[in-house]
Amino acid sequence: MRVLYFTKDYTPHDHRFLSALAETEHEVFSLRLEKRGVEREYRPLPAGVNPVRWAGGCRPVDREEYPALVRDLVTVLEAVRPDVVHAGSVQTAALLTSMAGFHPLVTMSWGYDLLLDADSSPRMLADTHFTLENSDAFVCDCQAVAEKAKEFGFPSERITILPWGVDLGHFCPEQKDQFIRQQLGWDNNEIVVLSTRAWEPVYDVGTAVQGFIDAAARNPRLRLILLGGGSQAQALQAMITEAGVADKVWVGGRTQYADLPAYYRAADVYVSASLTDGSSVSLMESLACATPAIVSDILGNREWVVEGENGWFFPVGDWQALSAKLQEIAAVDPLRWKQMGRNARETAEKRANWPENFKELVTAYNIAMEGSKDA
Repeated sequence: MRVLYFTKDYTPHDHRFLSALAETEHEVFSLRLEKRGVEREYRPLPAGVNPVRWAGGCRPVDREEYPALVRDLVTVLEAVRPDVVHAGSVQTAALLTSMAGFHPLVTMSWGYDLLLDADSSPRMLADTHFTLENSDAFVCDCQAVAEKAKEFGFPSERITILPWGVDLGHFCPEQKDQFIRQQLGWDNNEIVVLSTRAWEPVYDVGTAVQGFIDAAARNPRLRLILLGGGSQAQALQAMITEAGVADKVWVGGRTQYADLPAYYRAADVYVSASLTDGSSVSLMESLACATPAIVSDILGNREWVVEGENGWFFPVGDWQALSAKLQEIAAVDPLRWKQMGRNARETAEKRANWPENFKELVTAYNIAMEGSKDA
């Protein structure tokens, strides 16, 4: 089978999918819609994946440019002659493929595109309807996104739920990492909170930082490792400086994939204040490393976290509630904390095993090919 993987940008998630596809018997081609801002993925395309040159992929692209890009996309499709196009997000790469009239099309949601973007404007709403009406199969990573697709009229029998999962060998508990704590001058008496989300509005890292600042003023044992980067860097740095907690926060910047497990293992708890999420990969990474999570109370997180068993919730955007929760969990009995870590790992082993989950993608391809609108 010839598979054209068409994505909005190139991220670690794209690398994960392309790596898995490269290990199959399929001939895989990669097409990138745009290059926007700082590169989020530094690794090259996996060996065996064929990059496709075209008019896009080298700069940011506006919606108004889509009609012109469609003409070049049609040329690409005629040259590559894929048996199936796997495209996402919904209102970008999948929309362009729909505009080009190609079938069979597997549209893959990235979570935010349906849960947040779809209702953000009349144009987004129209683009979402058009894409789904012209898709032959739909792939998403959680039930919340599947339900949203059904609200748009997409047939449930053509939906495949595929939690993106993690490498459970790479993200594993082993032993709690002391090296990072030692480097930072922190010992086992400190309670280390870890944030790995990108510094962009949708992930609301500001709420996580403000909640930590308030909690740390009340409990001097709290510490924060803040990884990542993004457009809100200046605002976040200012919050930390103005609050006078720079000695309790380590800003680590963007971190290589190979180094991430050590940070999860160095932390006592992972925090995410995201406004919307499907099945969050960073949450799965945390659970796989046996690190309990405190996360915003949204549907995607509800599918992974059970209050008091492998993590905790706080209301979306409520830094005061997060502060209270951080103070509460700082007093958790160490034996209970260890049990919650074991529960977290068990959750990941049952539902976040990427090699097993990936197999469901073939199901989506078959659904698309058997029920193609061109058939």
